[in-house]
Amino acid sequence: MNIQHARFNMIEQQIRPWGVLDSNVLSALEEVPREAFVPPEFRHLAFADIEIPIGRGQTMMEPKLSARLFQALAPQPGEKILEIGTGSGYVTALLAHAGATITTVEIYPELLESAAAALGVLGVDNVSLEAGDASTGWPKGDAWDGILLTASVPQLPAAFAESVAPEGRIIAVIGKAPAMEAVRIERDGAGSLLTTSLFDAQLPPMVNAPDPHVFQL
Repeated sequence: MNIQHARFNMIEQQIRPWGVLDSNVLSALEEVPREAFVPPEFRHLAFADIEIPIGRGQTMMEPKLSARLFQALAPQPGEKILEIGTGSGYVTALLAHAGATITTVEIYPELLESAAAALGVLGVDNVSLEAGDASTGWPKGDAWDGILLTASVPQLPAAFAESVAPEGRIIAVIGKAPAMEAVRIERDGAGSLLTTSLFDAQLPPMVNAPDPHVFQL
């Protein structure tokens, strides 16, 4: 497989047509080697428009969704960004490419280990990797400039809204299959939250995410 040609086609045929046009995002997609984060047995599918299994029942989201969520978050140099769900580490690498300081949390230690190894090979040094269950929030750290959830939640846990800084934002896919949407939740200078619907999206559910609509005995 011609890697550079496949990467070019991924960007031009899958990602640009889905409204991903930001030059910083496109630059990151060109420079961060997606194939480095794909399990060896699926590396031939690295640029395909599909979810790729990465172990423990988890998947690497399709390229266009990774790119569009990255574009929606729009991390800036020097910002403090929290990623919930490290997964393969590919989205983590995209966020780090933007020059932000990234804290990423993964519930499965073996996935975190694999992501750490891939990030290390690429020399990514602005990422802090944390093992733990962040399905109801992540208490470590101060207020975040941006928070990205890489798995869907039925409803955004309040702890995330409480931990975003003034003028900060959260990007998440909210809902339950088949009715899900990506949203941007912003905190204004007065502390109020504004939610904007971005686009329809489908993501696997976050492990242990609370569902307020399920009756608990």
